[in-house]
Amino acid sequence: MRSRVKICGITSVRDGLAAARQGADAIGLIRYQPSPRAVTLEQAREIAASLPPFITRVAVFVDPSEDSVSATIQACRPDLLQFHGEERPEFCRSFGVPYLKAVRVRADIDLLEYLSPFHDAAGWLLDAYRADLYGGTGEAFDWRMVPSELSRPIVLSGGLAPTNVVEAIRRVRPWAVDVSSGVESAKGIKDERLIAAFIAGVRDADV
Repeated sequence: MRSRVKICGITSVRDGLAAARQGADAIGLIRYQPSPRAVTLEQAREIAASLPPFITRVAVFVDPSEDSVSATIQACRPDLLQFHGEERPEFCRSFGVPYLKAVRVRADIDLLEYLSPFHDAAGWLLDAYRADLYGGTGEAFDWRMVPSELSRPIVLSGGLAPTNVVEAIRRVRPWAVDVSSGVESAKGIKDERLIAAFIAGVRDADV
């Protein structure tokens, strides 16, 4: 199986096209204002419109209002929504767009219990936990905490980089990996050489 790659926290057309050139399957547009990688509706529209065919556009939210999600859908027509907060399953499924549900993994969370209400999600994204951050932590969690049998495709996130993505994939065997800070030269600024090295690592892991 070929592991899919999402480059998250894209903030410019340049970085979106760099991700596409290097073989990314998806890019993430963050619609959560406190994030240093947040984009405005106009930026999201411009980036989404610039991408070539067959690149999945993912709009990322943290406990958004219905109006915020609807405005984003109207502006950039994302292929997938990603909910990274404490959203209810009824809310996630109410927009008529496939969605990912993220969970920040920590020792006191039963992943199966937490995620089972989101049984209709396109996939479940597992990220590192930090109380003050939703994604982009640059920190990995203990991959041994991932249950061996989960009923939805897994997207592995949290602290991934060119230096550890091979091990991560071989340990967890996720459907996809999601990287943001691990391929940046500065917060919100992607480095195409790091994107290329990350995707090369993914391909090595798949052999």
